[in-house]
Amino acid sequence: MAEGKFVTAINCMDGRVQEPVNNYLKKMHGADYVDVITEPGPIKILAEQEPGSLMASLRTRVDISVNKHGSKVIAVVGHHDCAGNPFNKEIQLEQIEKAVKTVSSWGFGTEIVKLFVNNNWEIEKL
Repeated sequence: MAEGKFVTAINCMDGRVQEPVNNYLKKMHGADYVDVITEPGPIKILAEQEPGSLMASLRTRVDISVNKHGSKVIAVVGHHDCAGNPFNKEIQLEQIEKAVKTVSSWGFGTEIVKLFVNNNWEIEKL
């Protein structure tokens, strides 16, 4: 296991959301480090469970974070103005719910938190 306390963020690649999400997770979960797993619009990928190659890649990266770094928390994050998932907040909130079910089905036994970054780049815990 790595030294320090880790959490995992499945987040968009959009640079605007990295800092607010990482700061929130460190503060709220007492983490030293955030393993950031990014894709454009990852909640859409997880909700639709496709493409399979990205699903496998996401799962592998979460596995490393949980089993090699000891992460006990996985955040599933959506955000305002997502170029990779250009849907409104209502649809993204539905995608987050489905994405959490997908991540839960992987059986890592971690806490899973649902976050949305709003139009002010503030974190909303769902």
